[in-house]
Formats: sequence, structure tokens, C-alpha cells
Amino acid sequence: MRKRIEDYNKTLPILEVYRCVQSEGSRIGRPTIAVRTTGCTHRCYFGEGGWCDSWYTSIHPEKGIFTFNDIIKIYDENPHVKEMMLTGGSPTMHPALINEITHFAHERNIIITIETEGSAFVETDYPINLLSISPKFSNSVPVEGAVTPAGKIVDEKFIKIHNRKRLNTEAIKQMIKFHSDYHYKPVWDGTKGNLKEIEDYRIELDIPKTKTFIMPAGDNREQLIKMYPIVFNMCAEHGYNMTGRDHIIAFNQERMV
Repeated sequence: MRKRIEDYNKTLPILEVYRCVQSEGSRIGRPTIAVRTTGCTHRCYFGEGGWCDSWYTSIHPEKGIFTFNDIIKIYDENPHVKEMMLTGGSPTMHPALINEITHFAHERNIIITIETEGSAFVETDYPINLLSISPKFSNSVPVEGAVTPAGKIVDEKFIKIHNRKRLNTEAIKQMIKFHSDYHYKPVWDGTKGNLKEIEDYRIELDIPKTKTFIMPAGDNREQLIKMYPIVFNMCAEHGYNMTGRDHIIAFNQERMV
């Protein structure tokens, strides 16, 4: 029996619930409700590309503040919105929450996109509509001595935490097989080495280029503006799709956008 949420008034590991527009991947531009969980298996650092843009759910995870009733309430207030972006952190750390969301979405005819680095396979009673799979390659590994957004110095233990479940290929294969659809959305830092990792992994998982959306590295508007033309040209040359990070271009580093 797959786990479910029994108490809809209980505070869950959900840090943000807000209305927005999907700004990455194959469903870009669609009005959606973002549900952001807190807690993560990874500690992503992309050098000049910056730290994870939701570091407050991953590197320095804050406590959840929302209940399941808060999810119901925002959809009641926005009946025109029929999509959900389940993101984090690592949402797959919370299988009971994910499963409950699939029941809610099934009842309301809501399309779920789950953002996942692929660190864990989660079965649900109703398959998730779209897996947005962003495996983390060697360019995501924190560098010893780097300073986190909250001022922590990266040490060997910090790096081991990041690498422990990085590139869990078997979990990704299981997710793709079980759920309804997926796209592959790796972060590219502009280097040939990182591009080779992305392409080798695409071939290993037998992912078509039509399902591949290359995302530029960058946690702020200035860095992304530098990266956009580089990614444009590379995708045109190699036949990948490109996805921007439109919420950062529009709002820079604001939360809940």
C-alpha cells in the first residue's frame, strides 16, 4: 500500500505554494501552481554559474510552513489553472506527499510536472504526467573551500553528501518506465567537457534529442544573459532544444516567482 497524507492540516515539508508561469522545459509559458518542497539530496555548485537557485531548500533547507489544505485552497482560488510544478529541493524525498498530490490532481484534472535530479524512484497511485529530469554532472560538484550562500565553508563531507546519490541511473530509468512522460533537462555551463557528459548520458539512457532541453547555468539575470547566446548557438548546431530560465530573467533572484 503506497503511503498517503492523512492529516490535511499538518504542516508538511513545503516551503512555497504560489501561482506563476512555467519558465523551464517543454511546458514553458503555461500558468501553473508551484509547490516547492524543502530538503535535498544534492548541494549543487556551478562555479561562475552560482549555487542552486533554491539553496534555501537544498544547501541550507528551511522548515516547511504549508499544509495540504493550502494546496487545495490555491487551486480553489485559481480554478483556471490546471497545471502543477512540483519542485524543490528534492520532491522525491517525500513519497507520501507526492502520492497524495497525484490523487488530488487526478480528481481535478491537473497536469503535474515534477522537477527531479533523479536521485530516487517514487511509485504513485496515479502516474505523474511529466518528469522534468535534471541529472547533475561533474560541473555541479561543490569545490572544497567555496563559501555557500549562508557562509558555510565547503569541506570533504559536504562534497560526499552531494555525490552520494548523484547520477542514480537505475532510479531515473525506473521513473521513466513507470510515469507517463518525461524530458531531459540538463544544465550546461558552456564547456566541451560538460557537453560531452550531457550527450554521453543521453545516449546511455536512450533519450531522443526531441526530449532534450539544454538549460544554461546561472542563478542570476546577469550570468544568464551571458550564457543565453552561447546555448542558443550550441543547440542550433547540435540539434537539441533549448530552455531558458525565464523566471530569473524576469525577476532575477526573487523568490516565489
